[in-house]
Amino acid sequence: MSERRMLVVGAHSADFVWRAAGAVARHTSRGGEALVVALSYGERGESGELWKQPGQTEENVKRVRHEEATKAAAAVGARFEAFDLGDYPLRVGQEAVERLAELMRDFAPHVVLTHPEHDPFNPDHPAAHAAVAQARLLTSGAGVASGFRTAPPSEFLVFEPHQPELCRFTPTVYVDITPVFDRKIEAMAAMAAQRYLQEYYRQRADQRGNHARKVTGQAGIRQAEAFQRLLPNVVEAL
Repeated sequence: MSERRMLVVGAHSADFVWRAAGAVARHTSRGGEALVVALSYGERGESGELWKQPGQTEENVKRVRHEEATKAAAAVGARFEAFDLGDYPLRVGQEAVERLAELMRDFAPHVVLTHPEHDPFNPDHPAAHAAVAQARLLTSGAGVASGFRTAPPSEFLVFEPHQPELCRFTPTVYVDITPVFDRKIEAMAAMAAQRYLQEYYRQRADQRGNHARKVTGQAGIRQAEAFQRLLPNVVEAL
């Protein structure tokens, strides 16, 4: 495969939509391939609207969430896969970490996106970060010949959390999502179980677009998403 590959790993099935759907859409619109992995469906703690329905069951919530996330991923040109590990709390055992590492070896992403390491309000997000960080290291080994199958090291970034200042998140990369913002809107609309977040993330995209305009002086940037690099990027020249 010659095109760039992006892997997005969220604790819950909708996490990628709010935080990185624009970056995914921009990536796929340029010929890249994107895979979204949800470690859980967020069936217990992230599906409040669904639990208002009489007679609701956990299995039905999972079914609905899977359909929503699959539709949202398709809107931005990505594939969706769920590990179904359960949420609140999300417990990612060693078997699941190894499953994720094997997926990374097969997919060989050029860039991996996930949650920041810290979140004082959501216990599942740091758990997802730890699992992704470990799986990524197991995927590439120590950068030398190993006694197991490896893939080249990927770029590693975290997407913006809901409360960035409290999660020690500092933007180091802005992605201009203006040309694909309609696709992010479509993806957000698919996540009916968390409809209340749609306006918040519309506003956040506008705010980050304002920041990106100030950084670049490009007046055409209207919406953006923010990310933080965890590793240095390597360039041929400045």
